[in-house]
Amino acid sequence: MESIRPVRRTLLRDRAYEAIRDAIVAGEIEPGAVVRDADLAERLGLSRAPVREAFSRLVDEGLLESKPQSYTRVTPVDAADVRDAAAVVGAMHELATRVAVPRLLDADVQAMRAANERFAAAVDSGDVEGALRADDELHDVLVRVAGNHAAAATVARYTPLVRRLERHRFGEGGNCRSAGLHEQLIDACAAGRVDEAVRVTAEIWRTLADLADGD
Repeated sequence: MESIRPVRRTLLRDRAYEAIRDAIVAGEIEPGAVVRDADLAERLGLSRAPVREAFSRLVDEGLLESKPQSYTRVTPVDAADVRDAAAVVGAMHELATRVAVPRLLDADVQAMRAANERFAAAVDSGDVEGALRADDELHDVLVRVAGNHAAAATVARYTPLVRRLERHRFGEGGNCRSAGLHEQLIDACAAGRVDEAVRVTAEIWRTLADLADGD
């Protein structure tokens, strides 16, 4: 039975973090809602310890706020926070694009095209979650190929703040980012036009700052 070992604590913490983060971003746990470690631990089938660790990380990332001995609750969607996060995430994507474009293989470009097809189909059908997931998959190709772990970690940390507002806007019937901009990005990547790819990447992420300005 040597192959059966206790599940590492870090895995439980990460599982709790990802589940709670995703529920907040999806609006399943609404802004202002009080969250309790005992309740979420029961729902997740975990002990309270990894949930508390997840809470600490989510507070640090701006999705939760906590007053010791009083409450832990979901933060409001704050336009200034979203603008700041979008600026940082956009800068990291520009960096990743500049590094990745010369390294892209045909398979990478095809993966981006396939993701954009899923994105466009999800937008047309009103599938907000599908659109955001496909959008992440498209841009993640460039982040992965760039291989900059610091940039990838920064994107992972701050993107949820942006996605929460984006999902809220789409759910209200707002406009989704254009699949046409994605096509311009992909075409520039396929042709190896680094500066153009970076320019389009910057334009894509500026639209998210515009969403915050409309709050």
